[in-house]
Amino acid sequence: MVIAYHKYHGTGNDFIIMDDRQRTFPRSDQSFIAGLCQRRFGIGADGLLLIDTLDGYDFHMIYYNSDGSPSSFCGNGSRCITHLAHRLGIVGETCSFLASDGPHSGRIDGDMVTVKMRDVREIRRTSSGDCLIDTGSPHIIRSVDDLEQDGLMEQARKLRYSNLYRAEGVNVNFVKHMEDSISMRTYERGVEAETFSCGTGVTAAALDWADKRPDAQSVDIYTRGGELSVQWKRTEHGYEDIWLSGPATHVSYGHVHYRGSVS
Repeated sequence: MVIAYHKYHGTGNDFIIMDDRQRTFPRSDQSFIAGLCQRRFGIGADGLLLIDTLDGYDFHMIYYNSDGSPSSFCGNGSRCITHLAHRLGIVGETCSFLASDGPHSGRIDGDMVTVKMRDVREIRRTSSGDCLIDTGSPHIIRSVDDLEQDGLMEQARKLRYSNLYRAEGVNVNFVKHMEDSISMRTYERGVEAETFSCGTGVTAAALDWADKRPDAQSVDIYTRGGELSVQWKRTEHGYEDIWLSGPATHVSYGHVHYRGSVS
């Protein structure tokens, strides 16, 4: 079987995306998905996404980690899949879609894509000062003075596999706060390495920043792969009307061969 794919990245967070509205992709074959995402022997990506159909929505977003396992929500992936859905004529300049964490909305303006994130009702802080936020995927936010210090990702890996987080996994973000912006680096579970950007991580970092600045309504975030921005509304229950914005870049189009059987 020959399967068409599109390669995308959102500020360096890269994805393989398939239009699977006919449901021919071998979704249960995790080794095949992992092989496609493998950087030396496959196409190479931080994750793989499928466009599916679902009544009541323009499309259904299905996301897999680069190790082939089904994943929670992906912010940059959602922006890239929204751009592809527009490119394929599935949606216009606005859309609604369902992901693993619930319904989302999207807006497309050229290569700039904005996606509405889930509401956040709870921001927790540990005794050591770390911030814990679930923005569709669970995140730890830790402030540091130097994002280029040696061993930062090794610290992230130890935290991700600590007894507290080993079972369900967690994404680890190191942030440096400026007066009106944030710089950050992210270690992602499922990828089990640093990624150039993480949309749900960027959103978590923005809300951690906002929690200390009651009058703020938006912030720009600088990742290793580029710039994103987050807007929000603060309510008595937390944060809502949260929008993640940035570029979605189409890299290539191609085909892969699948020689197994589709269950």
